[in-house]
Amino acid sequence: QAQLVESGGGLVQAGDSLRLSCAAPARTTMWYTMGWFRQAPGKEREFVAAISRIGTVTYNADTVKGRFTISKNDRKSTVYLQMNSLEPEDTAVYYCAAAQSGSPSRDDKSYDNWGQGTQVTVSS
Repeated sequence: QAQLVESGGGLVQAGDSLRLSCAAPARTTMWYTMGWFRQAPGKEREFVAAISRIGTVTYNADTVKGRFTISKNDRKSTVYLQMNSLEPEDTAVYYCAAAQSGSPSRDDKSYDNWGQGTQVTVSS
């Protein structure tokens, strides 16, 4: 399985921005749908955003509320999650995942390869 490595998390204040990165083995983002999920303490993992291999994107509108943007660089085989106007409710471990589905899936069961996660903490 492809090794996915997230980075970019940290402790920020409400209203700040962060950009998460997910580095994947060469050509992974050209052939797989890539997704971002998050899990807050005591809560189930939830879908945040996904991007297909051809660049089709989908978001969890209730979670993102127009503040997050997913993108990728196929040459670097890296997926990004730009998060703006962060809120304390965004505090969670953020996971990158890869799926063989052609369309960007919201279902975590579609993803068979996961990174270790990066912690995002937003203080009020």
